Amino acid sequence: MKVILLSELRGKGGEGDVVDVAQGYAENFLFPNKIAQPATPGNIKQLEERRHNIEKREAERIAAAEATKAALDGKSVTVDAKIGEEGQLFGSVTPAQIADAVKDQLGIEVDRKRIGRGNAIKTSGVHAVEINLYREISASINVLVGVTEEAAEPEAEADAEVEAEEATEESAE
Repeated sequence: MKVILLSELRGKGGEGDVVDVAQGYAENFLFPNKIAQPATPGNIKQLEERRHNIEKREAERIAAAEATKAALDGKSVTVDAKIGEEGQLFGSVTPAQIADAVKDQLGIEVDRKRIGRGNAIKTSGVHAVEINLYREISASINVLVGVTEEAAEPEAEADAEVEAEEATEESAE
């Protein structure tokens, strides 16, 4: 079934594109969520009249994505995580944590759904992460996974307590 997209649909196209999708997908998801409309002759005629406005919005989106790419490309952010022995994390670093780190450290808002999910980050160190900004425009950042201060403080306090106990035991003898 041919439909006209009213907004970007990942993997299919952008606003104003006429694409072919399954009838059930169109009727059960695209039409109720106002993501697309049927490609009838009347709707195609309206699309041609709106084409100039769509191209203008598309150019603005591309320019904004390029500006964000220039601001992000090659930058590094630090994500704090609890790390066990041999550099293994307790859990993994999520796209939401990366998005929060980018917002806090670089001041750029990034949708967590656009952060590439190649392999889960489960070890400490530096990891390259791809952020898909718009269609084929993407930026690459480095994520440094380190120990949180909160996780390090209890260990330091525990070590200090053990040393204090050993010192009191030695002085008692």
